[in-house]
Amino acid sequence: MNVDVDVPRRPVRAERQARTAVALLFFTNGALFANLLPRYPEIKADLGIGNAAYGLSVAAFPAGAIAAGLAAGVLIRRFGSARVAVAGTLLTGAGILVAGLAGTVWLFAGALFLAGAMDAITDVAQNAHGLRVQRRYGRSIINSLHAIWSIGAVTGGSMAAGAIALGLSLGQHLAVSAVVFAVVACIALRFCLPGSDTEPDAEPDADAEDSAPRRAGPAGGRSTRTAYVLAALVLIATAGTLVEDAGNSWAALYLSGSLKASAALAASGYIALVGAQFAGRLIGDRLVDRFGQRAVARAGGLITAAGMGLALAVPTVSGTVLGFAAAGFGVATLVPAAMHEADELPGLKPGSGLTIVSWLMRLGFLLSPPVVGLVADATSLRLGLLVVPLAGLLVLLLAGVLRPRRR
Repeated sequence: MNVDVDVPRRPVRAERQARTAVALLFFTNGALFANLLPRYPEIKADLGIGNAAYGLSVAAFPAGAIAAGLAAGVLIRRFGSARVAVAGTLLTGAGILVAGLAGTVWLFAGALFLAGAMDAITDVAQNAHGLRVQRRYGRSIINSLHAIWSIGAVTGGSMAAGAIALGLSLGQHLAVSAVVFAVVACIALRFCLPGSDTEPDAEPDADAEDSAPRRAGPAGGRSTRTAYVLAALVLIATAGTLVEDAGNSWAALYLSGSLKASAALAASGYIALVGAQFAGRLIGDRLVDRFGQRAVARAGGLITAAGMGLALAVPTVSGTVLGFAAAGFGVATLVPAAMHEADELPGLKPGSGLTIVSWLMRLGFLLSPPVVGLVADATSLRLGLLVVPLAGLLVLLLAGVLRPRRR
């Protein structure tokens, strides 16, 4: 009796090289902005601005991302995802360098707007190319690419902490960062997949055929259910970005200002958050396979709310660093889970759900800095950071839209 056994195809050399190349693009994307974040307190002091003005200024980065995010698809179709990702990387580095050297708050915000716009385009393009490589592999690799982004963010934050400890000026530090990662991105481009992103990268399989019925348009109550689920997924992804932004924009300021930590030690709050997020992404696929996306998201929401809530209730430097670490670990799988579920929603054109979630979740980055800044000026930054445990509670409430464990 003959039994058909599916044997995974071994990726060829060009595909392995393309995976390494796109991983380097994710790495540079994580590292570039992370080089700027620990130096925010220095920039804020140099510009002589308050918390509210600072919050509005750093909100220019997500504002640029929202303004430019929908242009990524047009650019990718015309120039290819790899070229767009590399060009976006070069311009992101330039924007960050100008932001670090800005002598006025308007130039600082304008440079962040440019950097945010280019970062959004780079993000979409590198994910598009990563999915092309994933189709060639015939198995999931996208989570590992996001984990590598986290490695890049930790590396960038560590570079900034080192630059502060060595007494390097903002210009020296950020110029080195921009040049190094521009070279890495250009080298990676040589090994990315050739051809157009609109061409099929793999032969159609049963999974592709099975997905067709799910794309059929539902009617009546089912379409209402799809809209509700999509809205819940946007909020889940936004909760993840709110927590990330707390580490991006406020961790160093809270530790150095409210808790009187040294500048180098204050950088450890952001590094702890992103490092724990990386660890969560490394084991996230196995956890989801075993327990389901719903249970993992609920556990992550609980860890985020309890960890950061305790850190804010009993404020110490070490406890706050651990609180940011707990928050990073808790939200590690939220954005990938929301994107995956959105891409599988019935009644939407292929890619529409993913695009909507990816674009709207950036509202978390846009709204969080000014809201936290206004609360901080009116009360204290400690109260402003309550946005982190509240985001964890939001995930607990909405995680029911995610998939349970497969029986």
